[in-house]
Amino acid sequence: MMDRKTVGMISSYRGLDKRADWLWQQTPNQLGIWDNIQMQALASKPDFLLMYQFDFPELPQQQSWWEKLSQKRQKPEFDVNSILKGVPQERVIYLLREPPLTEVVERNKRNYLEAQKYCGYTSGPDDFAPTPDYMPAIWYHTNSFRELNEMPPPEKVSPCSWITSGISRTANHRQRLDFLQSLQSSDIKFDLYGRDLPTWATKSGELGNKWHGMAPYYYNLAIENYAENNWYVSEKLWDALLAWCLPIYYGGPAADKLLPSGSFLRLPSLDAKGIAYIQEVTATPDAWYAAKDAIAEARQIILHQLNLLNWLSEFVAKFSC
Repeated sequence: MMDRKTVGMISSYRGLDKRADWLWQQTPNQLGIWDNIQMQALASKPDFLLMYQFDFPELPQQQSWWEKLSQKRQKPEFDVNSILKGVPQERVIYLLREPPLTEVVERNKRNYLEAQKYCGYTSGPDDFAPTPDYMPAIWYHTNSFRELNEMPPPEKVSPCSWITSGISRTANHRQRLDFLQSLQSSDIKFDLYGRDLPTWATKSGELGNKWHGMAPYYYNLAIENYAENNWYVSEKLWDALLAWCLPIYYGGPAADKLLPSGSFLRLPSLDAKGIAYIQEVTATPDAWYAAKDAIAEARQIILHQLNLLNWLSEFVAKFSC
């Protein structure tokens, strides 16, 4: 019988600390099993531990003489070791997945510095990461792995969709919203879904399942918040392809290195030139039909190779060599 290792997980993403079944939809097996590992996010004594987009608390500032004199106390310093579940440092993995936007670069750098004190492997989609690398693939469809793996293209009945949000906290987010406003001012037919969208946006509402806003469409606008380095690519691309859409993608060159040629289209820019490109492509389904074989190949790469569970399995395998 295979000596299967358990992988635990901690994250700063809200709600993941309660998800016993995290990533289980990304395997054809029960209970989070993938080859030589079992993903058990809440395991109390895992063999390996994934720190997934974990933000280390900022260190408390040193007390001044006046605070000491006044017996004012800072909050007790956070003990990172208390959450590492006794996993040896060489088996603790730190993966930062958010892009290095100007507004968070210093936080990312601090996270990397702290992670190296406790983790045997520290990586993220930044040039300044200890190990710069692509973030392994996760996706947000609720379909089973087997269904995604075996399904033919679903019926396509509409030209184009865009699933996004109204987040505006960074310059890059605001640039995307400006492009959305320009796109909706054009006569291009597309359906917009998402949370907290601006009041001026013509929208079709929120989705409980992204599949419903992608599967019926030939094209999907997959527009990253960050396109300035060679590493960052997100689930926006994976989700679109797994729903058999042809993504019209705005992002950095990482996608070209990971996916087959022709499996997505490059949106040239977030301006009038980009709008003209979307208008030309979405006018007919011809590009989707031409890309169908490449989309099929890309879907298999996402499901079997880029899959975060496969990445973890390969990482764990190195310890038994």
